[in-house]
Amino acid sequence: MLPVAPVQPSQVAPSAGRSVSPAPIAVAPGQQQILFNAPGATRQVALTIDDGFNATAVAGYVDFASRTKIPLSFAPNGMYRNVWNQHADAVRWLIKSGQVTMVNHTWSHRSIRTLSDAALRAEVERNDDWVNQTFGVTTRPWFRPPYGEHSERSREILAELGYSRILMWSGSVGDSMMGVTAGELIAAARQAIQAGAVVLGHANQQVVVELYGELERLIVERALVPVTVETMFMADLTAR
Repeated sequence: MLPVAPVQPSQVAPSAGRSVSPAPIAVAPGQQQILFNAPGATRQVALTIDDGFNATAVAGYVDFASRTKIPLSFAPNGMYRNVWNQHADAVRWLIKSGQVTMVNHTWSHRSIRTLSDAALRAEVERNDDWVNQTFGVTTRPWFRPPYGEHSERSREILAELGYSRILMWSGSVGDSMMGVTAGELIAAARQAIQAGAVVLGHANQQVVVELYGELERLIVERALVPVTVETMFMADLTAR
């Protein structure tokens, strides 16, 4: 059996019906943190999955989480809602069990450095509304900037919207480019999946389904404990 850490309660308990995102509570800029890896020595590893325009990849990751009980952190874009909404019930259950944390990745995956203040607010709020209505949780305080791009001004706006944790990554499985092979994915995973890592993946290409077995093998082989980002940074969150 894989060494999965005890799950923590999700950030907002999902309800059976549709809901409206709670009003954001602004955070002081000094409370905002940019996160690349675990805050200290640990055997934990956080697998994070962005975007989601490939139906096979999204279905595969949801099934992977359900089948293996490995925690994941999903950062979907609402523009791919027709794909993600098909798995609303399954994802709600995973969130309720503490096995999945939802992260805001904007509605349409535009670089937030290029957006006006109003456009950035709209991108973030629209995406959070969709996540809340579909999966029953807010994405706050977690935000992953598309392409990893952000600026001082964009971070100020995110803080005003209640996003105190800017989620980056320390390694990637290398699946962001079209045409990547299964062998290339596996080689990248071997580099990225390490103790204390926040690992970046995408649900965008069908070939990624060939990676799941390697993810399980590496976690067991390296005696890692997979967790959501909420669990990895829980002590930090409770201290704010």
